[in-house]
Amino acid sequence: MSKHFKSEILNGNGRSLSGPSRRGVLAGLAGTGLAVSATGLLTAGQAQAATPKKGGHYRVGIHEGNTNDSLDPRTTNGVCMIQLNHTIFNFLVEIDTDDSIIPELAESWEASGDAKSWLFKIRSGVEFHNGKPLTASDVVASIMYHLRDDSESAAKPLLEGVTSITAEDEHSVRFELSEGNADLPYVLTDYHFVILPADGEGNVDISGVGTGGYMLDSFEPGVRIEMTRNPNYFKDGRAHFDEVTFLIINDSNARTNALLTGEVDSDSQVAANTLQFIERNDRVTIDNVPSAAHVTIPMHVDTAPFDNVDVRLALKHAIDRQEAIDKVMGGAAVVGNDHPIGPTMPYYSELEQNTFDLDKSKFHLKKAGMEDLSVTLAASDAAFPGAVDMATLFQASAKKAGINMKVDRKPADNYWSDVWLKNPFCTASWGARPTPQIMFSLGYKGGAAWNESHWDNAQFNSLLEKTKAELDDAKRTEMYAEMMRLCRDDGGTVVPFFYNRLSARGKNVAHSDKISGNWQLDGARSAERWWFE
Repeated sequence: MSKHFKSEILNGNGRSLSGPSRRGVLAGLAGTGLAVSATGLLTAGQAQAATPKKGGHYRVGIHEGNTNDSLDPRTTNGVCMIQLNHTIFNFLVEIDTDDSIIPELAESWEASGDAKSWLFKIRSGVEFHNGKPLTASDVVASIMYHLRDDSESAAKPLLEGVTSITAEDEHSVRFELSEGNADLPYVLTDYHFVILPADGEGNVDISGVGTGGYMLDSFEPGVRIEMTRNPNYFKDGRAHFDEVTFLIINDSNARTNALLTGEVDSDSQVAANTLQFIERNDRVTIDNVPSAAHVTIPMHVDTAPFDNVDVRLALKHAIDRQEAIDKVMGGAAVVGNDHPIGPTMPYYSELEQNTFDLDKSKFHLKKAGMEDLSVTLAASDAAFPGAVDMATLFQASAKKAGINMKVDRKPADNYWSDVWLKNPFCTASWGARPTPQIMFSLGYKGGAAWNESHWDNAQFNSLLEKTKAELDDAKRTEMYAEMMRLCRDDGGTVVPFFYNRLSARGKNVAHSDKISGNWQLDGARSAERWWFE
């Protein structure tokens, strides 16, 4: 068996374009008890365009950094801290440049026939930055840190069903589950599940000590983060820079200017409407990578007027998605259909599209008895570059349906802590998640910490539980399609589009021929994977 699990790419009719599905491979694994392992971290499929060179000071202009950011992985939220977690820490499993999964701190794993029991073999010879050897006890304590009774970790729901995590020996960790979960290796790539040093009594060090390619020197939340290369990094051919600095620049134009003037070497996210301007600069290269990352406009369904499904449908039909893609994203996006599963994800199904339809919008307003509907949409470019422009376009299109929409522009600083999840109608965005199960569990399951619309649909929740343990591809695809339909027709979230990852770098910054789109800057691993030519 290949050491890679390939993500299935589906066309518009839901047919596979890449052979056996990722789920089919995982189901086969669970059914046979076969193991996944790796003897190395780079494969022929990752052949690099040039030989990486060591040295230099890599400076990243990065967004979504806040003054209240914390090194506690349970609180990780926003691009800056996600990037940091992938720079100073490691995970059990890594998402590769082709969006498959490969071993990281776990060198192999295997599942029981019912996918209820998983054994992860932990690498030997790995050290934390403080010199402590990595053992199974560190892994157990790090994952259990999110599962404590008093934990408010947003990742806690991802491991619901885990009944025990135990160290079988110094380099073996077993997960026992109450029901099968063939997505467990993917779940453990979530950016919260970094592995931290433990004290032997179940406590973990959250001061920034990890096993990653770079060691934390200074941490000024919302300002800058300084790191130096880990001389004992266990990955050969990774972590090429001598030093790495994250400069938190939340304003997109300021980040772009910093790149063009040479103050930074890469820009974590460029505004789509600036692409043509940036491309004219011969010192800069754009990375335009398709992904399942998407924009959302959540409505709190337990708050009037959004507690009326007809109001929600009226708003879903009052937004011109293609106009937003053309004018805000420069065409670098795919139309969304008010559910979070994009066409590049496994189990995607093409449903009838929610379209910009003024007659349908007016019909639902009349049905709701709210033909004079007035709403306020909170927006900030902290959500994504162009969020305010999208909100303004939404305001104009909604007006044609008779909806009076006020756009309340919010400051970028602390937007994710002060506005998102708290304001009943706002702009937001989500990074790509590798499977529908993970995405739905994080943002749509009733009671989930990041359920941004407060939606709690009994049929959806029931299907989510059933799909988690379902090993039959056809049945699971059918159930996911129904869950997408429920989101579209009843859910409280508008999903206007799935956007490409748009970042920029100086032409002296090199990377392999293919980069990951699951997070900005090569799956948040540019500091580890890139180098100066």
